[in-house]
Amino acid sequence: MRIGDLAARTGLTTKTLRFYEDSGLLPAPPRTPGGYRDYPEHTVTRLGFVRDAQRAGLTLAEIRSVLALRDDGHAPCTHVTGLIHEHLDDIDRRMAELAATRDALRTLANRAATTDPAVCDADEICTILTPAQP
Repeated sequence: MRIGDLAARTGLTTKTLRFYEDSGLLPAPPRTPGGYRDYPEHTVTRLGFVRDAQRAGLTLAEIRSVLALRDDGHAPCTHVTGLIHEHLDDIDRRMAELAATRDALRTLANRAATTDPAVCDADEICTILTPAQP
């Protein structure tokens, strides 16, 4: 099928399809005698996998590594499991960082609620953001 037909079936643009081909997510398709790309039917399934993997949070480089394993005839399950755990660990780390930031902002909000701008120390830029001296 030609690139326009593949784009229509997958909801992607032809520019995206060319990018995926250039970046190794899609193998270069055979060409028609007129030089047009002639994608095989299974390309639709491959693009569906790319979409699903992106929704799961995998990067294009990670998706490429999964596809490379499959293209080499290996089941990528162990590799995918590792990627999923890496992403879960990263999310847990980021959530902890966000919780710490939220706590710090709550402390600052409480300090701001009790700060009278009329009595701010002129030697400080902002007493709300400057920790109190013991």
